[in-house]
Amino acid sequence: MTAPISAMLVAGVDEAGRGPLAGAVYAAAVILDPAHPVAGIRDSKKLSARVRESLAAQITHHATAWCVARADVHEIDELNILQATFLSMRRAVAGLSHRPGLVYVDGNRLPGLDCPAEAVIGGDDLLACIGAASILAKVARDHDMIELAQRYPEYGFDRHKGYGTREHLAALQRLGPTPIHRRSFAPVRNSIGRESI
Repeated sequence: MTAPISAMLVAGVDEAGRGPLAGAVYAAAVILDPAHPVAGIRDSKKLSARVRESLAAQITHHATAWCVARADVHEIDELNILQATFLSMRRAVAGLSHRPGLVYVDGNRLPGLDCPAEAVIGGDDLLACIGAASILAKVARDHDMIELAQRYPEYGFDRHKGYGTREHLAALQRLGPTPIHRRSFAPVRNSIGRESI
């Protein structure tokens, strides 16, 4: 049974991992508690990993509700990265323990939610609820890529998190794609046919 909408609750939604060549795309939805503000929230890309980790712990402890969701590499290749990102956002909002009356989504497009929503360009630096979602999504995705680096140590996922760095592209050319690479992305598609693991 779907929880009733609370007009008083506002959620922020953001994603992490649209650009990388490997790994899932993540999204988070966060309803902050005004009675327990968390200082220092901003766009996760402008924070160090250590600060992100600290803020993520505070956000998950103090937030009224939060959820992190993902769309995996197969969904990315099947749907395209934009639609897979929207899918992860819908999953994050659906996973909240309280249904918000309004959702602010970072960017200029909405993912198709079943509650009122507004797109906010640069929202991860403008609204704390979106910034909090940005932090949770980024921390969760980074943890995932660090774990995947243990499975595929030759690719350096713990260092570049799947982005198309020189190190990563060289590994792709040398080794071919792994099962966690996005085959719909041109650099991965162009490396298919080489020995893969």
